[in-house]
Amino acid sequence: MARQPVVRANDWGSLAPATLGAWEPTKSVTVVVPTFNYQRTLPYVLAGLAAQSYPAHLLEVLVVDDQSSPPQELPDVRPENTRIIRVEDGWGRANACHLGALAADGEVLHWYDADMLAHREEVEAHARWHHLVDYAVPGGHKLFVDPTSLFEADPAAVRDRIAAGEAADLFPGEEHEPHQWVEDYWAKTSDLRTAGPRAQRFHIGMTGSVTKALYLDSDGFDVTLRLGEDMHLGHSLAQAGGVFVVDREARSWHLGRSQVLRRAEQVNRYNDPYLADLVPTMRPKRNKRGRAYQVPYLEVVLTAGPADDTIRVVDALLDGDVPDLRVTVVGPWSSVHQDRVQPVEDPVLETRLVHRSYLHEPRVRLVESVDARSDAEFVLTLPDVTLAPLPAALAALLDDLERTHHGARLLSYDSGAVARLERTSALARVGRLAVDGDDLEALLDEAFGTKAYDATAVGFVPVGDREVERFTLPARPPMDPDKSETKLHRALEKASGEVRTPPAQAPAEEQKRGLFGRKK
Repeated sequence: MARQPVVRANDWGSLAPATLGAWEPTKSVTVVVPTFNYQRTLPYVLAGLAAQSYPAHLLEVLVVDDQSSPPQELPDVRPENTRIIRVEDGWGRANACHLGALAADGEVLHWYDADMLAHREEVEAHARWHHLVDYAVPGGHKLFVDPTSLFEADPAAVRDRIAAGEAADLFPGEEHEPHQWVEDYWAKTSDLRTAGPRAQRFHIGMTGSVTKALYLDSDGFDVTLRLGEDMHLGHSLAQAGGVFVVDREARSWHLGRSQVLRRAEQVNRYNDPYLADLVPTMRPKRNKRGRAYQVPYLEVVLTAGPADDTIRVVDALLDGDVPDLRVTVVGPWSSVHQDRVQPVEDPVLETRLVHRSYLHEPRVRLVESVDARSDAEFVLTLPDVTLAPLPAALAALLDDLERTHHGARLLSYDSGAVARLERTSALARVGRLAVDGDDLEALLDEAFGTKAYDATAVGFVPVGDREVERFTLPARPPMDPDKSETKLHRALEKASGEVRTPPAQAPAEEQKRGLFGRKK
């Protein structure tokens, strides 16, 4: 079996897609059109899809009616193979798109909103990427336009003009507004080719496509999201190995301005807590210190060893400069029992001590086996508990990976063991590319890049040397409250670097004075 072409990071420019109109498609495509009360624009959307250059026998259109009122009906002008399904449970675009994905017959899923009007080659432009690799996530080019003049035209006439290649001429004299924030980022990153892992943040689902296989391998849409579902889907597809392509020949009109453009500040305010919790790449939306999130930035996996060393390593991880992490400790936790036994002679004492140490720590998971794929952006797998990181080590290593867009850092121990800090999306990409006989390490280096360090040169120290500061509170008599207040302010000054005036002490010039100006 031949290996698929290897795209390094997100540099899709190494792929050579077919020239539009000069190739023979073989893959079936399902265009999923979620709709909620789009009765006015849907007839034109389907008219545009009926005019596509993609072979009709390979094209399915699936309209997902998200409980429109009145219920959406299919217009007369539509592609040959068009059907409608209705949402029974849940609501929202993410839910409708996911339902459509599961019901689709096509090998390729093409999301297409019910206020989009396609140029003739739109579907063909998307599909050609999926004939090259099964992990492409193409996005199309669009312009926003006032659709008022379109509503005066018969959908059949619109279909015929698009089929004749005249889609670009449908709105003469109208303002054609670009999707500016997307265009700006495309311009900065050579149409996402230099964006690396951050390309996923610019996944725009209203004209996106993906193989059904990649979608099902990912976490797919989060059906509980009401906004921001495309950015979350971009993260899900990246975690499954996707590469994000910009195809400017996949052209569409957007009939009206999007809600994000019309109410950007309100939409972003709503989205921020959801996306911060679910998408680790949305780093600017996460706190630098003191917070954990539903989906962590880093997962550290280690197998429990001797209790004292294991506790030292886990405490060192929790004490570091990366609070946005989850520590997964693998061990025989089901062996911890409640039978009568001399406590210090318990046969499972070592396991019990680690178990009790972290049973109620929310950032630590105690498991007996590890999931096949982590949901975290990065995974650090420690080979044993002989070394522990200094507080700044993990943040520095992660920054090193972020700067280079690399896939892994290999940290060698003196014993010959190796700790692996790996980008989850890189591992998933390699899993999609690998064929029998492949050297997976070489493939990871080819697809993303790797680098090896001596662990002790990048902030790892013998576990016995890694001290985690603990509280001290010796027995002592009570202190005078005023003296204690003085210590309080000194501690705050030391922490902040600022000199503070205790609130109970007024400035000298405001103190009461007696006869002849002397202070009382």
